[in-house]
Amino acid sequence: MTKHRIYKIAFASVYPHYVAKAEKKGRTKAEVDEIIHWLTGYDAKALKAELEAGTNFEDFYGNAPRMNPAREKITGLICGIRVEEVEDPLMREARYLDKLIDELARGKKMEKILREG
Repeated sequence: MTKHRIYKIAFASVYPHYVAKAEKKGRTKAEVDEIIHWLTGYDAKALKAELEAGTNFEDFYGNAPRMNPAREKITGLICGIRVEEVEDPLMREARYLDKLIDELARGKKMEKILREG
């Protein structure tokens, strides 16, 4: 089976789009980073290193320090597909982040986005 082409795309090439989507709706880069830290376990220094290294999606998620177990609480539609029903584990991880950034851009509070409480 051929891997989806997004797996080889540098995470750093998509990251500015996450930030732009958030900022366009009055949110911040810091909030985007907080979501990425929560989801993957990368701290600020490690995230910066991954972005500078041009790490692709496959390695970005595959080498994440600690994928948050609460990410399984993320449900809903992204690009017309239910995120919780995405079969490919790596694609599901990418869609989780897409969904969280979408929630941020829609004005949801951070504690709700980060599935706290």
